[in-house]
Amino acid sequence: MKLKFFLLALLGVIATAQAQNTGTVTGKITEKSNNAPISYATVSLKENGKVVSGVNTDDNGDFTVKNLALKSYTIEIQYIGFRKYIGSVILADNKKSATVNVSLEEEATQLKGVNIVAERSTMEQKIDRKVITVGKDLTTAGASASDIMSNIPSVNVDQDGKLSLRGNDNVRVLIDGRPSNIDPAQLLKQIPSTSIKKIELITNPSAKYNPEGMSGIINIILHKNANTGFNGSYSGGITFGETAKYNQSLDLNYKTGKVNFFGNAGNNFGTYFNDGHIKRLDQDVVQKLDISNDNDNYLYKVGMDYLINDHNTLSFYTNQNKAKGTGLVNTDIDYNNGDPDIKNIYQKSRYEGPNETGTYNLAYKHIFKKEGHTLDFEGNFSNTRETQDAGFDTKTTKPDNTASSILYNDYINDKRKLGTVNVDYVNPLNDKTTLEAGAEARITRTDNIYNTSNPAVAPADQASIYVYDTDIYSAYVTFGQKYKKFSYQLGARFESYKVAADLNHGFKKFDDDYITLYPSAYLTYNLNEKNVLQLSYSRRVDRPSLEQTKPIREFSTPLVTSYGNQELRPQFTNSVEVNYTKTLEKGSITAGVFVRAINDQISRTLSPDPNDASGYKQILGFANFDHNSAYGFDISANYKITKWWDIQPSVDFSSINQQGVVFQYDPATKLSSPLERSVTTSAFNARMNSNFKPTKRLSFLLFGFYRGGVEEIQQHRNEMYKMDIGSRYTLLDNKMNISVRFNDVFNTMKYSFDGVYPYPQNGQFTWESQTVYLGLTYNFGGAKIKKLERKQREENTNQGGGGMF
Repeated sequence: MKLKFFLLALLGVIATAQAQNTGTVTGKITEKSNNAPISYATVSLKENGKVVSGVNTDDNGDFTVKNLALKSYTIEIQYIGFRKYIGSVILADNKKSATVNVSLEEEATQLKGVNIVAERSTMEQKIDRKVITVGKDLTTAGASASDIMSNIPSVNVDQDGKLSLRGNDNVRVLIDGRPSNIDPAQLLKQIPSTSIKKIELITNPSAKYNPEGMSGIINIILHKNANTGFNGSYSGGITFGETAKYNQSLDLNYKTGKVNFFGNAGNNFGTYFNDGHIKRLDQDVVQKLDISNDNDNYLYKVGMDYLINDHNTLSFYTNQNKAKGTGLVNTDIDYNNGDPDIKNIYQKSRYEGPNETGTYNLAYKHIFKKEGHTLDFEGNFSNTRETQDAGFDTKTTKPDNTASSILYNDYINDKRKLGTVNVDYVNPLNDKTTLEAGAEARITRTDNIYNTSNPAVAPADQASIYVYDTDIYSAYVTFGQKYKKFSYQLGARFESYKVAADLNHGFKKFDDDYITLYPSAYLTYNLNEKNVLQLSYSRRVDRPSLEQTKPIREFSTPLVTSYGNQELRPQFTNSVEVNYTKTLEKGSITAGVFVRAINDQISRTLSPDPNDASGYKQILGFANFDHNSAYGFDISANYKITKWWDIQPSVDFSSINQQGVVFQYDPATKLSSPLERSVTTSAFNARMNSNFKPTKRLSFLLFGFYRGGVEEIQQHRNEMYKMDIGSRYTLLDNKMNISVRFNDVFNTMKYSFDGVYPYPQNGQFTWESQTVYLGLTYNFGGAKIKKLERKQREENTNQGGGGMF
């Protein structure tokens, strides 16, 4: 008993002695503007630049760091949206405790000294991407994400909503870092502009990203706040064109203790019009199209974050996209050659059907004690169902007024499931060296059912089932080091890809299975604190999509029928870029030059229909072209001329050598012969966004856009240009904004083309480019935006680790 008592007493003395030889640092972190406590701020104590200990502040902004050796320390306090605090703390025998109370000031400047103005968008050049923070000037652009994209440097949106980056439409679109089963053109029209927080342009992604997309990645980050208490915002707008279109969105957030609930919902609806004509010159045949789409789209996202402790966070969210609509396409074909056997054709088409996609995401993040040392697990599943019921009423009339008609229906049912599981690991081996690694499994299952009652289709082709499945397994590793002015990162991604396509249970099958290496390299040199130069290389791939491979007739007019090509090969691209960033006193300039080598480029083809004896009908399809090369540059700036005037000019140029086979039609023999043709396709785009702020509440904007003509392998696209003006007024202590924008003031935006392959023809399409948008945004709730510590995951460029993309 005495021995036990002695041992306990000895342990107590040792513990007391240890406690007497250690110190404690306590304190409270608040906002300078209103003394409100800042919860989950990061407090780090460093010795010789290395983190010795650290904690996060609690809900009241308080923190305590215990068991510190009696030494001198550097204390750093950080919180996103506020300036970092750096100070010193001394612990000694005569001072074993210290109190550090700090009031953080809201961040007024962006990295590299670029001013942040709440009214306008900002652009930041990071190591592997441009990040556009969406301000009120961009949300004034229109109701949807598609409207905003037209205002982003190096990004173009055509009349159908299809995106291109640096003149190339092989671009991958992600939402919150995840792929979507929805066609990007359709999805961007569903996302309200006010739901977008940031847009990331990743033109030369490293090996830690999935390699799809020749021209790179566009990642759209939606708002996902972690505000203290309950708060939110509402946005609504009306677009006046031929008819009125409506949009609205609601963002809500509730944070209490360790749990944060967030959600947003939006919808837009209205009827959109497009009309045009295509004229065949050798036969004097005119095809007129009158198109309208009555759409009703919904998008909502709900989720929660649970901060288990300072080192572990669990998160869940779901995105739900629902769309329904009716499309009407009236086609009028006039044959003006006087041939008594030729019939004029008038076709009324009606497309109806709902589209639904549900996405579910579960993530776990572990933060090790060492700063920057993290481990992420994530699982993601999305399920898409698309149904289209199309009806066609085709009437033909001869010159002698004898007429006939054909009625038939097409039915399409698409089901797509995409599942991904990934792990990402980041380890700063020391203050100059970082190792990153990860792995991912991505499984896609697709079923397509097609039925038609069209009597012109052979009975064997009137019903079909098409299956297109892919299995992708990949792993990556990157290694980077930093020196005084020089840094580099080397990476490699190993990928196993397998595709299995099956038409009608074995009638026509296609399989492909290969393992590929995708290397990448980044070299960065800081000439000084205001000038940064970077050289990068990556290898990427564009795999044939479901729509490009389906050997099924799903789109048709009386003269054009579209088919996929089941045997398309992947397109591989090797890309080298040089980027330069210069920080100015009142802004910044970024410039980039790129060169690409492309193998087996996937492109559209237009050829005569071999089953049409009249020589009028054409087949729209896809094919692999030969080896091509491309180069280009882009320059953009963000400059504040005066306190009330800032400009954001940008220009980009791209040139690609296209080589492939086109068809040349001989009207005498009514036969088409193949012709190998090579052209240099060059595209030039220029934008100027100018913001004027005469008072604290009132601002004006002026936007100009120009797209030069483009010579393509089968046709020439003519130039396009427009000018927009707008205004915005703030009231109710900055809680409400009212904006108005007049798009395409002079009604100059038109898509027109001409060409000689396979026939001499020209055409023009116009849409509702000239519109007036009126929008309102209202913020409510008593707390300012405060993000949980784990939200640094959204701001960290490592978000794009193997599994995130």
